[in-house]
Amino acid sequence: MIRFRLKELVAEKEFQEGRKITFEEISRETDIHRTTLSRIANIKGYVTTTEVVDKLCTYFGVGTSELAEHLPDPVQQDRTPPAP
Repeated sequence: MIRFRLKELVAEKEFQEGRKITFEEISRETDIHRTTLSRIANIKGYVTTTEVVDKLCTYFGVGTSELAEHLPDPVQQDRTPPAP
């Protein structure tokens, strides 16, 4: 599963700039709908487009590996056959 680190990036940017940053502001700056930002931040495994990923990377000044991380899917781990 892919987990987006949007909340962490917002918190880091707020700390660096010493001000509050809202999804509304990010939406205006990136042209990504606020609802999409909320879904990325709050829904596990949310699927989005590479265009959105690109805009967020540009906004935060990070690479894709800093925006998102891969987490093993617990369901797939349960299906792993036991070692002989």
